[in-house]
Amino acid sequence: MLVWFIYDIVSNKTRRDIVKICKRNGLIRVQKSVFLGNIDETKLKAIAAESEENIDKTEDSVYIFPFSQENFSKIRLLGVAFDKAFVNDELKEFFI
Repeated sequence: MLVWFIYDIVSNKTRRDIVKICKRNGLIRVQKSVFLGNIDETKLKAIAAESEENIDKTEDSVYIFPFSQENFSKIRLLGVAFDKAFVNDELKEFFI
């Protein structure tokens, strides 16, 4: 499943840890605090659990949005943005 992972984290150390979690689990950074990837349910649960262990629940926010390929194709990008064509056309091949 496609997953958007978005965060707002106060601590630099925690932010670095969250970035490592995302990358280790196959998510691609599309903005400074936004990752996107095609992962299975097991990885999704692992990312959520590990992120929850690392954040300060009184100051930090993490949003994890499952997203269908059909809805992804409807995204509109304005201004400087990630390469939607790369992600949309090659996402499945990239993660195989």
